[in-house]
Amino acid sequence: MSPSDHPLDDDDFPAYTMGRAAAIIGVSHDFLRRLGELKLISPLRSDGGHRRYSRHQLRLAARARELCDRGTPLEAACRIIDLEDQLEAAQRTIRDLRSEEID
Repeated sequence: MSPSDHPLDDDDFPAYTMGRAAAIIGVSHDFLRRLGELKLISPLRSDGGHRRYSRHQLRLAARARELCDRGTPLEAACRIIDLEDQLEAAQRTIRDLRSEEID
């Protein structure tokens, strides 16, 4: 395994426990649970049933916290983040298609 193939280099690798994730973002465990209930993030479950979060999921949770701190209701924050992700994906597809036209 080369250093670049290390699981911790993978943005989607579930490396963080709920406690560590909550501490990094500065939220409660309940906040993270609610994000799961609202389907913004879906943490992996360990063999023991514990939630594990990836860096990508931590960024989404941090964005939700940022929106909530500004007064946005959590449900609306999750919808905004979902739409932002869809827009980013569409823009990426457009860039890829345009670069294929040039090649």
